Amino acid sequence: MVLRFGDSCHLFDVSRETLERLETYEKLLLQWQRVKNLVASSTLSQIWQRHFADSLQLLALAPTALRWVDIGSGAGFPGIVIAASLADRPGAVVHLIESDSRKCAFLREVARQLAAPAVVHNARAETMIADLDPVDVVTARAVAPLQTLIKLALPLLHGGAVGLFPKGRGYRSELTDFVLPQKFQLDIAPSLTENEAAIIILRGTSATTLAPNP
Repeated sequence: MVLRFGDSCHLFDVSRETLERLETYEKLLLQWQRVKNLVASSTLSQIWQRHFADSLQLLALAPTALRWVDIGSGAGFPGIVIAASLADRPGAVVHLIESDSRKCAFLREVARQLAAPAVVHNARAETMIADLDPVDVVTARAVAPLQTLIKLALPLLHGGAVGLFPKGRGYRSELTDFVLPQKFQLDIAPSLTENEAAIIILRGTSATTLAPNP
């Protein structure tokens, strides 16, 4: 099933089962939003464009990846969307790291109702990320400056993971003083959902390439 988002009609090919999971996710998000501040209220009318599509575009950059870590998952973007998309693929697992216990309760309920392969960790990334088994991809959305994210994700990146970090329109300013770790390369993919935004791709020069460089 092909989903269309935005005026530019970006296409995302998802299964009917994935679409049903995302529709359930939307309902749960709107229900819980009434009592918990999960996402900015100004984005509620654009959930599919601002949150779902923004998360789905990461899958195209790592189409064979099954093991993901999402740092600072918040309301579940991109982690829950990715888990919902991978639910029918054997061996898939998405680790959601979130320090807010209330948001963790929401994430667990969504994962349960979607039967999504998501594991919720109520913790700060710096206290437990080094103890995770090797993964294919580590990601984070609207969590911290790029240099901080790289420091948090470094144990997984050294283990062979590819970093996919969506950034807004001001991403170039973060790159001004960015120090690239040795033996890593950085690529930039344009965002499909927001003009002038981008996805920062970080991989070790010896890491397995999950998708061609954009």
